[in-house]
Amino acid sequence: MQSYPPIFASFHQTLSQLLKLPYGDKSEDLASIIVLRVEHFLLNNAHQHFPTWSEQDIYLITYGDSIIDGEKKPLNTLNSFLKKQLKQLISTVHILPYFPFSSDDGFSVIDYLQVNPALGRWKDISAIAKDYRVMTDLVINHVSRESLWFADFVSGTQPGRDYFIEQTPETDLTMVTRPRNSPLLIPTQTRRGTRHVWATFSEDQIDLNFRNPDVLIKIVDVVLFYLAQGTSVIRLDAIAFLWKELNTTCVHLPETHTIVKLMRVIIEKVRPGALLLTETNVPDKENFSYFSHGNEAHMVYQFALPPLILHALNRGTEKHLAHWARALPEYPKGCTVLNFTASHDGIGLRPLEGLVPDNEVSELVDSMHRFGGFVSVRTLEDQSEKPYEINIALFDAMKGTRRGEDHWQAQRFLCSQIIMLGMKGIPAMYIHSLLATPNDLSGVESSGRTRSINRRRWDLKDLMTELNNPVSTQSMIFKTLKEIIEIRRKESCFHPDNPQAIIDIAPGIFAFSRTEPKTGKHLIAIHNLTHTHMKHCLKKYRNWFELLGKKPFVSDHLKPYEALWLIPPPKSYTPQSD
Repeated sequence: MQSYPPIFASFHQTLSQLLKLPYGDKSEDLASIIVLRVEHFLLNNAHQHFPTWSEQDIYLITYGDSIIDGEKKPLNTLNSFLKKQLKQLISTVHILPYFPFSSDDGFSVIDYLQVNPALGRWKDISAIAKDYRVMTDLVINHVSRESLWFADFVSGTQPGRDYFIEQTPETDLTMVTRPRNSPLLIPTQTRRGTRHVWATFSEDQIDLNFRNPDVLIKIVDVVLFYLAQGTSVIRLDAIAFLWKELNTTCVHLPETHTIVKLMRVIIEKVRPGALLLTETNVPDKENFSYFSHGNEAHMVYQFALPPLILHALNRGTEKHLAHWARALPEYPKGCTVLNFTASHDGIGLRPLEGLVPDNEVSELVDSMHRFGGFVSVRTLEDQSEKPYEINIALFDAMKGTRRGEDHWQAQRFLCSQIIMLGMKGIPAMYIHSLLATPNDLSGVESSGRTRSINRRRWDLKDLMTELNNPVSTQSMIFKTLKEIIEIRRKESCFHPDNPQAIIDIAPGIFAFSRTEPKTGKHLIAIHNLTHTHMKHCLKKYRNWFELLGKKPFVSDHLKPYEALWLIPPPKSYTPQSD
């Protein structure tokens, strides 16, 4: 057995132990290969140590070309917009897949190691990384059928010939969990004849075969390359589907969890403080399983939050949102959640399973249809269909309630964002929420994809016209959200690790506390989920200081969709009356 200096000996041992489950007697050799990769990385890249999270962490989710400016490269335009409009209000930029791609707005990667030339170059990514943490998607489950790896498969040459999963059409795959209605096996003409390859998401997105250890090493190389380019958060896209095993659901398998653990060990070795985020849009128990015992993902998405907030505001009730939030588990040390209300994808409905009655989900879906949205479905094992995802711009999802449209859209939308910004975890804002972008129906028409409704590409001049117009909706929402974010970043109670407790005040009010354990300092976050005035319900909080209004709270009621962040008054404060 090869001997290693102490700095790598225990690392090699950890790797080989992890690799035994998926790769058996190949684990020692694989561990040695990875150690050499890591040693080379540390010798050729400057040491970086990223700070742990704090109340100042705000993530921004955006495509590289969500804002365009004529002939300028979009990544350069994005960087300029961040510096001029957001400055230090955000800590991390999640730039959605910025690689050459063939479909799915970037999630069908042709080449992991190149920046899409239509967006810019690696130097543009590095430039953004000088001022912000950069989150990069590792589209780990599949590649584009236009990739060189798949070209190798078609021609029967190495290395890609054995990078993909082949099955015969007669194979029983009825147990496999499906996120799409497209065929699971795609017939492909190769030099060896017609082969049927596994494609979980679409005929253009061909799943990689991680049973082949060469695929694992290739992906490790990709991770190290991203870290070398300035990435400090790796997002594992569609990770739940990684490992395939016949006669199973092929989702959340032990080998998949093991590979996530492996990625964490490698990342922590080469970039202390860098983070691993898993993308698993599934019910909570399955989602939180990617924390394991604090040795797997550093973060998971809080996938139940977007549909629960939308349901609460659409129905005017805190019941299911509060019940869910009250039952949230304690996260392992060194782990937290990424809170969000919208993203490039739609609002997933699977996390509502077991939380919200089916009839109320159906009513929510009907409302979204009335507000201009779309709903995709998934096929169950019995071949029945069930709503899977709502596709709509969040701002337009707030046009009204289940009773129809009303004039409270802006207030209702801001309430949704304030809830998200206050809850335990790290908040992530989608750029089209920050900008109150409405439904992009022309984008749906031109692309033929319903998800395009929430993926508008703003022309910078048009956007700035809106943002510089003090009476425009975009200007009002953008300005208000920036002010709220600035307040949040200065409040230590909002540290991601600080406890949260649900408070019962009255029907239609969602409230919780955030407490700083070391000092005992606490904050009460209160949100009116209805279009009615809530009177005489907050007497106990009179004369507390209200952070969002920057003044003492001298009332005892809540306006429609009003949100408050209350802290006890300083001892020197003299109580006031109405």
